[in-house]
Formats: sequence, C-alpha cells, structure tokens
Amino acid sequence: MRSHFIDVHVNRRNAPFLVVTNNQWWDMNRAALKKKPGELGVYRGLGLLLAGVCIGFCAPVMAASGQRVLFVGNSFTAGMHSAAWRYQAASVHDLNGTGVGGVPALFEMFTKEAGLNYTVSVETVPGKGLKYHFLHEKAVLDHSWDAVVMQEYSTLNPEKPGDSTVFREYAHRLAELFARQNSKVEVWLMASWSRPDMTYTQNSPWRGGSIEAMASDFQQACTQVANSSSHIKGVIPVGLAFNRAISAKIADPNPYDGIDFGKVNLWAYDGHHASVYGYYLEALMDFGKITGRDPRKLGGKEQAAVELGISSEQAIQLQKAANWQLHH
Repeated sequence: MRSHFIDVHVNRRNAPFLVVTNNQWWDMNRAALKKKPGELGVYRGLGLLLAGVCIGFCAPVMAASGQRVLFVGNSFTAGMHSAAWRYQAASVHDLNGTGVGGVPALFEMFTKEAGLNYTVSVETVPGKGLKYHFLHEKAVLDHSWDAVVMQEYSTLNPEKPGDSTVFREYAHRLAELFARQNSKVEVWLMASWSRPDMTYTQNSPWRGGSIEAMASDFQQACTQVANSSSHIKGVIPVGLAFNRAISAKIADPNPYDGIDFGKVNLWAYDGHHASVYGYYLEALMDFGKITGRDPRKLGGKEQAAVELGISSEQAIQLQKAANWQLHH
C-alpha cells in the first residue's frame, strides 16, 4: 500500500509550486487557469495554505516508518533508451519534473512487492556527472534522506576517460551535504557497466580489451572513492553484476556480432546505455544493497519483469546473477 502524503514543491520551470497528493502531481497554476475568474481565489488560497507546509524546495514527506531513498545520476539511472525510462513514473518523485521512472521505479516496485515501505525520489540529468549535480541541483538535493545512490559519468570523466579526480571531489562533497542533513544516511556509489562501444568500436582506454575490463576499472575507482570518505557507506557493483551475467552465460558479451540463442543483450542499440535487461539487473543490485533482501525472493512472477516483457526464466536468471554478485 502506498504512502499518503501532501507535499509542496517549487516548480522552477512553469509554476510557483506543485502539490503532491497520493503520488500524483497537481500543477496549481495550470489548474487555476482552467477555472473561471471568480474561482481563482480558491486555488490561490489553497496554494498559500499548502505553501506554509514548507518554504522553497521540499523533500518528499512520507509515513514516519518509511525510508526515504534518493537516486542521483544521469541516463544510466533514468533508464533511457529502454522501456524502463518512463516505467511507473508516477510511483517515484522526479525532483526535476521530467517524468523519469527508470531504475528508481523498478526499485520502488521491488520494495512494494517485498512488503517494505520506501518513498523513492530521483534527480537525473542526461550526460552529466556528480559535479553538475552538486553545482546546479543542490537546492533539490539538500534534504534529509535515509539512503542515497549516486552514479558518476560512464567514463568517470568525459574529457579524461578513466580519470577519477573530479569524481572523487564531488562524490565527497555530495556525501558531506547529505550527512549534514542526516548523520545516519547511507550513501552508495553505483559502479556502472562496461560499454561495448568503448570496447569494440571507439578509441578509448578500453578499446581492444575484454568486455569485463571497463566495469572492473569503474568498480576499483568507486571503491577508492568510497574508502576515502567517512560519509560513503560503499559501492553497488552493477558493472560486476553485468560481468557475472556474461560469465554465467545469461548475457551475450558482444552485441555487435549478434546475440547468442538463449542469452539476453544487456545493452541498448547504441552499445552504450543498458537495455531493459540491464536496467532490471541494476535495480536488483540496488534493491539487494539498500534493503539487504535477497533478490531471488522476487521470483519469476515479479511484476516489473512481467510488465516490461522479461520472461520468468530471464527474471530468475538475472535475480540469481544479482544475488551472486552481492555476496562476492
């Protein structure tokens, strides 16, 4: 059962504020514009009353027993280039108002199926790293959270692929920001997957190597960043889970030479973003790390898999890969 709440947010794009009730967004300015002039006062009065709940940007309000989880990242978190992108977008709170469901919505579905009470928020900007989020999105991030998942740019640094210097600085600064609001917050770094385009077709530090190498390098960088901050709890090894799916013959290692029979393609058509299978695996890893639950308990009839066209057998295999990686 979903949490019932009322929250007020400043909409930086079109309206002074938004009202959220039972996971639905209502734009009070737009609603008022559809009313007769004599009715505008009702909406303005309600807006002023609700605006008194909070000033400026407000973090989602939920039941006292619930857990507040925030996902910060780019298209790899938003689930872009797959059916996951807009999946169940109304079930999460997109702090940028862009209609993202993505990995956070998959995570939210898993927690609901597991009988857990989580309120999930997401803040994503395509093609950006943590530096951008700290410099430009701080106002919507600077609130109290119980858990935060942060995702860096897919090559660590777009100008200097493989260089984690900027990543380290802004991961630390964001973690400190969250810790000031809640000293018990669990901040996680999501270590993303190898990119086939960087491995097989483009000039990059990983060109000509194994498909597993880029994910391993990313995992190492994230581990070093996490270990150098007292405010970062650890790393969610999503890229290593991709590697595990490949070694377990669940997924094909090279989408450019065709997909072997009986295997899934973890990547989208661009060899860069994940496919729905890849994002499903990412969300399983988030679910396992944040909740401590065994992803295999979700089973072959897991609802998100059914709705996204992932077969029962494929869902079970991906759940097994996630569980294996969570314990290795």
